[in-house]
Amino acid sequence: MVNIELGTVPTWFDVHGDGEPAVLLHGGFVDSRTFAPALPLLISRFQVHRMDRRGHGHTPDVPGPLSYAALAADLIAFLERVVGGPAHLVGHSDGANLALRVALDRPDLVRKLVLISGNYHADGILPGVLDGFEDESAMAYLATKHGEVSPDGEEHFPELARKVIELGRAEPEYTAEDLKAVTARTLVMAGDDDVIAAEHTLALYRAIPDAELAIVPGTSHLLVVEKPELVYGLVAGFLGTDPVPTRQPIRRAGG
Repeated sequence: MVNIELGTVPTWFDVHGDGEPAVLLHGGFVDSRTFAPALPLLISRFQVHRMDRRGHGHTPDVPGPLSYAALAADLIAFLERVVGGPAHLVGHSDGANLALRVALDRPDLVRKLVLISGNYHADGILPGVLDGFEDESAMAYLATKHGEVSPDGEEHFPELARKVIELGRAEPEYTAEDLKAVTARTLVMAGDDDVIAAEHTLALYRAIPDAELAIVPGTSHLLVVEKPELVYGLVAGFLGTDPVPTRQPIRRAGG
């Protein structure tokens, strides 16, 4: 567990296992501890990097709003300086949105792409979801968890939460046409009762060339902690194997 300066941000990360590199990208309000259930399921096959992005977990916040452009610059620097080249990107929630941004901006740095409960446009989040995060009582648990490891302390969490909510309302702003530029083999995944509209998840899957789709039954937006064995079993299988030729292709029939 070490820090590396990415620009002006002393960014925390850790590395486990051997094999092809895979970078796990957490969602908003939380940090890389979310991926604790993933490690025993992935480190026997991959070199797994966990990274706390700016303002989250062990990594301090910096002045100014959050943007996917700034977060992508951090991740690109991490891939170049720590990983040393392309890696599989596995993102959850707005970690998935960040992974998508880098896959479009720097396809040379992405091996395979796993987008778990992500959205390519801000309107993909169901109405009222972000409003719920403004309820102080609803944020108390997250603030306590944040304070356990954050160098900024628990008292800074409301400011971080405000930035995350503002980011979620404004970005991303891709179109389905933009997504045709994704070159990495991609798995789109979501819970069957997710805060990302099911229609939006389906549109994401359909827009990315030759993407694969997994809807995890009986889960919410927090599927990575609700059914980690199922989620990361699917992730490991996707990252570790080549596509299986299907016997009755429809969408891929012309491929």
